[in-house]
Amino acid sequence: MKKSFWLTLFAACGLLANSFAQNTSSGPDTNTLLWRVSGKNLSKPTYIFGTMHMICASDIELSDSLKKAIRNSDNVYLELDMDNMWEMFGAMMNMNMKGDTTLSDLLSPEDYKKVKDFFKEHSTMVPFAFMEKFKPMLVGSLIMEQAAPCDNMVVMEKLVMDEANKNNVDIKGLETFKYQLGIFDKIPYKLQAQQLVKMVDDADSGKGNEVNDIKILTDAYRNQELAKLDELTKEDPTIGGFADILLYDRNANWVKKLQQLMPGNSLVIAVGAGHLPGKKGVLNLLREAGYKVEPVKNEMIKKKGKEI
Repeated sequence: MKKSFWLTLFAACGLLANSFAQNTSSGPDTNTLLWRVSGKNLSKPTYIFGTMHMICASDIELSDSLKKAIRNSDNVYLELDMDNMWEMFGAMMNMNMKGDTTLSDLLSPEDYKKVKDFFKEHSTMVPFAFMEKFKPMLVGSLIMEQAAPCDNMVVMEKLVMDEANKNNVDIKGLETFKYQLGIFDKIPYKLQAQQLVKMVDDADSGKGNEVNDIKILTDAYRNQELAKLDELTKEDPTIGGFADILLYDRNANWVKKLQQLMPGNSLVIAVGAGHLPGKKGVLNLLREAGYKVEPVKNEMIKKKGKEI
């Protein structure tokens, strides 16, 4: 099953909600989204948790293991400080393409009309007059959200934030909105626009199967199968050309930052699941830096009466 570029990003990153392979065999001990980092110069453990940006509320609940880690942490780090309203407000200034570029500059008149008509028929909270200036990847994410398989979608980072706030744990970000949105400036706008047109074509013709694809990805995520998520992601040839920009460079930057943040602190790091596994993933990079990285049992659906 070939995944669309947009669906891969939706399931992967923090803004769109990443999956690259794990070098361990699957099983009850390794199928987990929660990992403990210890050893080297750490007096307290840090926990790494893989998120999926948006998921049906009925499909997810934070595990007792993760809640305990948050409760005992000094800080929670997300990809972005989503608790900072000023930071989020500033992000609006970085959603537009550079140089006053609009979709009409990137597409033929026919394709531009096709996209415009699509959003007339499928209204969103954002008027098209604003949207046509957005980086096309962001426009594509709006279409993906319309393909959501349920009416009670939740942002997983919001669940983590709520738990941190309940326990008076400060929330911080590994990146800024400006930096993360700037990543999309490194991928040619024209390519993004072409992918957007293809997505509209598929939706209009009924060839698109985003709802079923989201279900498959959600099932893999809910089962905590990082290797399966990687397999699905690798089917998309487009993302492979930009893996360094979207994943690997950021992973390396985060690990450098974590090596400065972790000593003397117990942290919970909640980032897109695809940043975790693989040779260039956060988990392996931490191992290469000399830390002990272990899987933690992570029952995502809470069992009644069961406590840690």
